Amino acid sequence: MADSKRTLIPGSGPLARVPAPAVFLLVLALFGLGVLVRGPVGALLLGALALGVAALLAVTWRFLAPGARVLRVLVLGVLVLVTVSVL
Repeated sequence: MADSKRTLIPGSGPLARVPAPAVFLLVLALFGLGVLVRGPVGALLLGALALGVAALLAVTWRFLAPGARVLRVLVLGVLVLVTVSVL
């Protein structure tokens, strides 16, 4: 069984104290609202999510294995495509 308190990347920053399920639910809610609302408001929600993902990717880049980097860049790319498509 997976431990929900286990960190993906070791650290003591402010995000280290945020429970992973809470982050997952927030991302899911932002994505769902962005896709359902559509238009400029939906694109704004998805754009905020994409900026957050890009910021986290930039901060954690040096700690990630090459395979994890490729996957995260791919996810960011798909999120940007979805953001553009809801306009």
